Amino acid sequence: MGLLDVSIVNVALPSIQQGIGLSTGGVQWVVSGYALTFGLVLVSGGRLGDTLGRRRMFLIALSAFVATSALAGAAPNELMIVLARLLQGCAAGMLTPQNTGLVQDLFRGPERGKAFGLFGAVVGISTAVGPVLGGVIISVFGEPDGWRWIFFVNVPIGAFAFALAWRLLPKAPRRERSLRSEIDFAGVVLLGAAVLCVLLPLVQSEQGGLAKLWWLFPAAAVFGFAFVRWERHTVRRNRSPLLDTRLFTTTPGYSSGAALGSIYFCGFAGIWLVFSTFFQQGLGYTALQSGLAVTSFALGSSVSAAIAGRLVPRWGRRITVSGLALVVLGLGGVAGIVQLATPSATGLAVAFPLLVAGIGGGMVISPNTTLTLESVPTAMAGVAGGALQTGQRIGTAIGTAVLASVFHAVVGASDSAAERYPLALSVSMLCAIALVLVALCLAVLELRARRNQTTPLSKEERERRDAECSSADVQRS
Repeated sequence: MGLLDVSIVNVALPSIQQGIGLSTGGVQWVVSGYALTFGLVLVSGGRLGDTLGRRRMFLIALSAFVATSALAGAAPNELMIVLARLLQGCAAGMLTPQNTGLVQDLFRGPERGKAFGLFGAVVGISTAVGPVLGGVIISVFGEPDGWRWIFFVNVPIGAFAFALAWRLLPKAPRRERSLRSEIDFAGVVLLGAAVLCVLLPLVQSEQGGLAKLWWLFPAAAVFGFAFVRWERHTVRRNRSPLLDTRLFTTTPGYSSGAALGSIYFCGFAGIWLVFSTFFQQGLGYTALQSGLAVTSFALGSSVSAAIAGRLVPRWGRRITVSGLALVVLGLGGVAGIVQLATPSATGLAVAFPLLVAGIGGGMVISPNTTLTLESVPTAMAGVAGGALQTGQRIGTAIGTAVLASVFHAVVGASDSAAERYPLALSVSMLCAIALVLVALCLAVLELRARRNQTTPLSKEERERRDAECSSADVQRS
C-alpha cells in the first residue's frame, strides 16, 4: 500500500481536479508531498522500530496510514487533501522500515533470502502496477468521485493487515530505558533538514524547483556534515545515535550495497513518469491502456524476485550483476523498438523488452537488500533498512527529475510532431541505461571485493554472531 500510493494517484489527478477543483500547485503537492514526507522520516521510523519494538511500531504506523488514507478520500477541498497526503507519506515512511527490520529479526540464512525475495516481488509489483490499478478503480467508480476510492481501498486492506499483524507478529520485550534517552532528537532534526533540502527541489522540479531552490543543495551538504559530526560525537559519549555512522565504515557490503540501490533506483524508478507521459500525451492512450503497456515489467519483476531471493545464498552478488545486465538489455530494446513501431502497435511491441527488463529488475532489488543487510546487527536492522530506503527514495526523486527533464527537453526541441515523442522516449531510456550501467559497475566491483575476502572470521566474531542468532531464535520461539 505504501509504495502503491506513490504512483497510483497519478492517474487520478484529472478526477481529483474535476471533483474538488484542485489547482496546478495543489496537483504538484498531492503527488510530491507524499514522496517528500515518505523519504523524510524513513531513518527516524527505523530507529523508533529498533527502540519501541518493530511489532508495536508497525501497528502504530499502519493505523496512521489507514486513518490518513480515509482522510484523503473524504477530503472536501484542496487544503485537506494536501494535508492528508503529507500525513499519509509520514505514516508510510514510518511503516516501511519495519518490514526489513522484521525480516532481519525473524529469519536467518536461506530463509532470509526467501523472505526478501517475496519482499522484492511486492516492491516490483507495487511500483509498476499502480497506474493499472488506478485506471481500473477510476473506470469502475466513475470520473467525478472515483478518485476517492483510490484512497478508501486502503481502509479494508489495512484493517485486515492490522488483524494479521496483531495475531502473528511476535512481541518484543519492554525496554527499561526511556524513549527520550534512546532517541537522538538533534540527529533527527539535522538529518531531516538534510533530506528535506535534497528532496524538496527534486520533487518540485516540474514546477521549476531546481531553478528556484538550487540553493538548498549546498544547505543539504552543510546539514549532512553537521549530522555526521554530531552522530560521531554522540557515539563517543556512549549515547544512542540516530544513525551510527560506523554502519557505513565497518559493516561489510553495506555502503556499496546502499550506493548501488540508490543509483539503480535513479534509472529504474525514473522511467515510469516518462512512460506515462509518452503513452498518454504522445500516443493518446488512456490511463488504463498506459498502465497495461508496462505491466509485463511488473510480472517479470515479481516472478524473478521471488526466485532470485532463494538463490542468494548460492549465487550472491552474481545475481545482481546478471539482473542489471538484463535491465540494460531490456531498456535498450525499448529505445530501439519505439523508433520502428507504429503508434498503435507500440504498447504491444515494448512488452517483451520490458519483460526482460522486469526479470532483471527482480534480480536486483531483493538480492541487493539481502546482501546489503546480511552483516547488519539485528539491533540496528530498522535504522539500517530506513537508511537504505532513504537512499532509494532520493534516487527515485533524482531519476524522475532527470529523466522527465530530458524527455520534455527533447520533445520541445524536435521539429517533427510525429517523431518527437518516440525520440524523447529513446533518449530518456538511454539516460536510464547510463545510470543502470553505473550501478552495474558498482556491483562488479563489489563482486570482486567479495571474492578477494578470503580472511575467515575470528573466534570472537563467530561467537558474537552465534550468540546473536541464538538470542533471535529464542525470541522467535
